[in-house]
Amino acid sequence: MFGNLKKRTKEFEMIDIGLMTYYLGIEVNQREDGSFISQAGYAREILKKFKMDNSKSINTPVECGVKLSKHDEEEKVDPTFLKSLVGSLRYLTCIRPDILYAIGLISRYMEDPTTTHLKIAKRIWRYIKGTINFGLLYSISNHFKLEGYSDSDWGGDIDDRKSTT
Repeated sequence: MFGNLKKRTKEFEMIDIGLMTYYLGIEVNQREDGSFISQAGYAREILKKFKMDNSKSINTPVECGVKLSKHDEEEKVDPTFLKSLVGSLRYLTCIRPDILYAIGLISRYMEDPTTTHLKIAKRIWRYIKGTINFGLLYSISNHFKLEGYSDSDWGGDIDDRKSTT
């Protein structure tokens, strides 16, 4: 389809720089059993940026059964700061499906955030700190088995009574 590599290299002035190891904050580790991708370096940078690199790690991204509301009577925090914190988390979701629910939850409250919303966002970063080397392994195999799990809260959103799955 594309001809041989030597011909393309001359025609398009390309050079072979070897296997990819890093691209847009994504680290690629080519291994015998497949390719492992992670964003540990990016996560470390962001933890430093928000001065959370010395924070204590935690085992879960969000507390079980937590209920948040847009109408909290707590002190308001800077929405720009929370948006930056959550935006940095969103970039991690391409490699870290374990944080998708927590980020989706906190993203609902970025317009008018309170100290509770900020604490939840920082908790996610504390979880990232403890699981910084997590990533995805694309294994070399002909036998794939995809498993998924789901849970529902059946109208658990305090503000509009919508269900979350």
